[in-house]
Amino acid sequence: MRSSLVAVVSLALGLAVRASPVGSDWTLHEKRSFIPEGWSLARKLDSTAPIPLRFALTQPNIQEIEKHLYDVSHPESPNYGNHWTADQVADRFAPSPESIKVVFDWLLNSGVGPERVKLSPYKGWVEVASTAKEAAGLLRTDYNVYAHDSGKEHIACESYHLPAHVAPHVDFVTPTIHFDVPLSKRASPDTASGDSINAFGPKTSGEIVSDISGDLKDCHTTMTPDCVRALYGIKYTPVSGGKNSFAVVQYTPAGFLQSDLDMFAKKFNPGVVGKPPKVVSIDGGVVQTTNKSFGYDAEADVDIQYSSAILTSKQQVTVYQVGDLVEGGSFNNFLDALDKSYCTFEGGDDPNYDSVFPDTATGGYKGKQQCGTVKPANVISSSYGYNEADLSAKYATRQCAEYGKLGLMGVTVVSGTGDSGVTGNRGMCLNADGSQSTTGKRFNPTFPGTCPFVTAVGATQIKAGGSVTDPEIACKDHIQSGGGFSNYFAQPSYQKSAVSGYLKYHAPKYPAGTFNTSGSRAYPDIAANGAHYTVAVVGKFSDVYGTSVSAPVVASMLALVNDARIAKGKKPIGFINPSLYSSKFASSFHDITSGNNPGCGTDGFSTAKGWDPVTGLGTPNFPKLLSDYLSLA
Repeated sequence: MRSSLVAVVSLALGLAVRASPVGSDWTLHEKRSFIPEGWSLARKLDSTAPIPLRFALTQPNIQEIEKHLYDVSHPESPNYGNHWTADQVADRFAPSPESIKVVFDWLLNSGVGPERVKLSPYKGWVEVASTAKEAAGLLRTDYNVYAHDSGKEHIACESYHLPAHVAPHVDFVTPTIHFDVPLSKRASPDTASGDSINAFGPKTSGEIVSDISGDLKDCHTTMTPDCVRALYGIKYTPVSGGKNSFAVVQYTPAGFLQSDLDMFAKKFNPGVVGKPPKVVSIDGGVVQTTNKSFGYDAEADVDIQYSSAILTSKQQVTVYQVGDLVEGGSFNNFLDALDKSYCTFEGGDDPNYDSVFPDTATGGYKGKQQCGTVKPANVISSSYGYNEADLSAKYATRQCAEYGKLGLMGVTVVSGTGDSGVTGNRGMCLNADGSQSTTGKRFNPTFPGTCPFVTAVGATQIKAGGSVTDPEIACKDHIQSGGGFSNYFAQPSYQKSAVSGYLKYHAPKYPAGTFNTSGSRAYPDIAANGAHYTVAVVGKFSDVYGTSVSAPVVASMLALVNDARIAKGKKPIGFINPSLYSSKFASSFHDITSGNNPGCGTDGFSTAKGWDPVTGLGTPNFPKLLSDYLSLA
């Protein structure tokens, strides 16, 4: 089985990896073919400038992760549900002693003093305290300073090399070719999430909902918890709340207002009035209430209000609040807290992306970086994401592997796919050289939805004038369901049959290169309604849209499935994609066959019978989904 943890193309970042040799004993490890938009070469880096080189050691078993996941996640596997412990995962994917020795020996033989070489506690990376001159010599490169239009500066090189016998033991080196730099922290409330993470939404029509009849005939314009239950046949009340767990992730300064939660609960979920969600603070995470606006509060408000309404007062909703008020937080800061081995896995966090703790800034979190301090919930919902091209393939691959490791441990990770169709965040499409611009002509996939170990959720809606019993259509009011094909990850075997059918019979005829047709991960996997949600935000009921709503709605249904399984003495469902695409679950979804997801100057993709890159396999048929999962071991 070919692993999905493979960058299937290098176009998106213009990288050539481990290519043409330089002499008989050296090999090109990575090369950048363009300077990202907004950056320019400023000057050569002073040779005495300090550079903390970090060598990410390869994980010899990581390419087997898909095989191991299938073993515990495929409905026909005899080991279905036999999830691994965190220690088993850490042991399986630890770097080999040989890799450590090879890298150490090379550095010491190159004249690096042993007192300047450090192995991380979990043996994932080797760090060298060096100067620009020494680093350039070790990697046969030149370091430059690049300037951004905003005034930000960054140290990087055009390419770098490693000895031929060392290269197989090193995944990547930092700092080198990558421009993984957040340009500002929280430039506006609508990007209030820490560093360069973007909330996909939610979006609003700007309308204030004043007349909430509660009548199901109004669901096409006023979506409520009763509408969601009617749409998907949700008639289940949790009975295993104390043994089950569900969480949503938020990044400071985004946060919820308890007054909004109570306002919503009084109307739709009276059992939780005055009962706040459980907040787990990660790296100084705080639910701030000083700044109040749709941009700051809508994401957390909608996630908590709808997941809590679906789960009822019988199941506690947990909020993972990540990052302090100064630095914010990143996906990796969050994942570090769930898995201590991830703190240093394949090089550890990247300070260009990830907030560094303790935070020395005034008012920053002064505690230690949290590593393995939080037990992962059975189901985790996230509505935040990057454009895949914002990240290096190495960074995205490292993080995707962690989602796979969580799946091995029995955790279901659900992510929205974005609200711009085939266009990326900030209205960006890809140019022919892989750079991003608003005038690009190539589709720009989102991450982490393209990770094959995440369940990616697109958006649908009730058609104008339609009812909850009518077939839904792809979302078109104010947002378009994110979907398409990854430029980084190979197509996982669980979806090959479904995706090949779409490409054979329904693929649009766009110019070559418009989207990746080389056998890559396709998304979304499934979808749920993402339009006209009634949400209490800053004291008013607003009209809200987005996969930011679709994701927690789906995640909540999966938490109900776990509840029912636990009640019968069974284990949580964990990584669900192999089961979703299996023949056993073929009738567990309402197929969506109307609509598309335009962007990048095109109509995007169209829905079709079966799987499509707009709504995936369709929307949940909850009674059937529940029955199918209860039938498994």
